[in-house]
Amino acid sequence: MRTGARAVAWSAGLAALLVVSVLLSAGIGPVAVPPLAVAKVLVNAVPVPTAVEPTGGVGMPLGLSAPRVVVTDLDAFAVPETYSLIVMSIRMPRIALAAVVGFALAAAGTVMQGFFRNPMADPSIIGVSSGAAAGAVASIVVPSVLPGGLDLQAAAFLGALVTAFVVYAVATEGGHTPVATLLLAGVAIQTFLGAVVSYLLLMAGESVNDALYWLMGHLSGAGWGEAGTAALAVLPLFGVLLFYTEDLNVLLLGEEDARSLGIEVERTKRLLLATSSVVTGAAVAVTGVIGFVGLIVPHALRLVVGPDHRVLLPASAVAGATFLVATDTVARTALGGSELPVGIVTAALGAPFFLYLLRDREVHAL
Repeated sequence: MRTGARAVAWSAGLAALLVVSVLLSAGIGPVAVPPLAVAKVLVNAVPVPTAVEPTGGVGMPLGLSAPRVVVTDLDAFAVPETYSLIVMSIRMPRIALAAVVGFALAAAGTVMQGFFRNPMADPSIIGVSSGAAAGAVASIVVPSVLPGGLDLQAAAFLGALVTAFVVYAVATEGGHTPVATLLLAGVAIQTFLGAVVSYLLLMAGESVNDALYWLMGHLSGAGWGEAGTAALAVLPLFGVLLFYTEDLNVLLLGEEDARSLGIEVERTKRLLLATSSVVTGAAVAVTGVIGFVGLIVPHALRLVVGPDHRVLLPASAVAGATFLVATDTVARTALGGSELPVGIVTAALGAPFFLYLLRDREVHAL
């Protein structure tokens, strides 16, 4: 089967699994909603253009302004109003955010594992998650030291980007960025930022619980705004990563071989690193630090679909979305009346599974 057809087949199959996961997840909770009712609610919410209205003022020629398209919901099925409210206002925003964040972390993890030619790499390997944690905790504990107007999510995103830039700057010399130096610089910066976060937590006082909850990774209180903002940041950048999958495949051969095959190695490395960092930062800034998604999902998919990033990247991204939707469903329902931070669930489920892979399956070198 051709590579393009394999990519489409795997992505379509995993997308179908994602749809099933969404339907089941949206129906699970204190008030159970049947999957068919969930599907009807989602179809009812599909926007449909119903009319076109002029927008010119009184006495103005209509050609001076674009007409306004009136959009209404499809509303094709009779569904109890309670079901519609529960699904669209409470559960689906959280599920949508989980899908986007899982998609982003798995995509970034796939690129990082290929970039470093190391199956143990994940999106936080160059300190992006640690930078986001430092920014977020600082915004909670000492908001006065941050530039005015920065909320928690903006501070976390800024911390992620600044950390990625610092790591890259430290590792670059003479226009070249050795991968080993980049990895070591990331480890050093992560350690330093870990100390900064620990100090801030020590000084947090009454706000320590808020800081710790963010650090555990959570999706509680998610709204359509957060999901939409994350999607607007992640999806276009994912398109950039897809465009460079062939170059990423060539980089697996080594930098010298890649240069001999016409790849602009340093430019490609900078672009992949910057794009993956922004994708990771956009995800972590909204939800906090959620571990293992970017490590376990690409590694497991590589064992199934192989190392070709033209197939592996889209398959891993969709599988990451499914994985986080499923684990967040466990997080919000496991304790009955209360919920766990989803980062605890991903670690609790991911670590044993990864140990199983290490013990019983071959770990593919890249």
